[in-house]
Amino acid sequence: MIKIDYPTYQPKIKKEQDKEFIFDDVRKQWIILTPEEWVRQNFLQYLIQIKKYPASLIAVEKELKLGELKKRTDVIVYNTNSQPWLMIECKAMSEPLNEKVLQQILRYHITIPVPFLIITNGSFCFGFEKVDGAFVEIDALPAFV
Repeated sequence: MIKIDYPTYQPKIKKEQDKEFIFDDVRKQWIILTPEEWVRQNFLQYLIQIKKYPASLIAVEKELKLGELKKRTDVIVYNTNSQPWLMIECKAMSEPLNEKVLQQILRYHITIPVPFLIITNGSFCFGFEKVDGAFVEIDALPAFV
């Protein structure tokens, strides 16, 4: 398991017509504030502020196709050569990180192969690196390359 020390973060939140919105600094737009979005926004701040991943190389909710199905990855981080490098699947804090979540990100990996996979629900975080064709659990997010 990866320990995440989240930075102090004061999100921009607004309320319109009984719905709460949070401003996504990466997408530069207001997003409906769901429990999963709360985790995603805090994890993005960790990537940018603590791990120093460049915000300009982060894509949020990138669309992909699985056969005929259209899906969206939560977060993709690209390397300095603009190649997909790390994929993150975020879940609400109340959702357990189980085999179902792992299978979801592995399916996305078929379409967008990356060397690193991360799953998180805000409280817990697991990471995997592809080594010799198999995924091996890691105990820290990789340094940005």
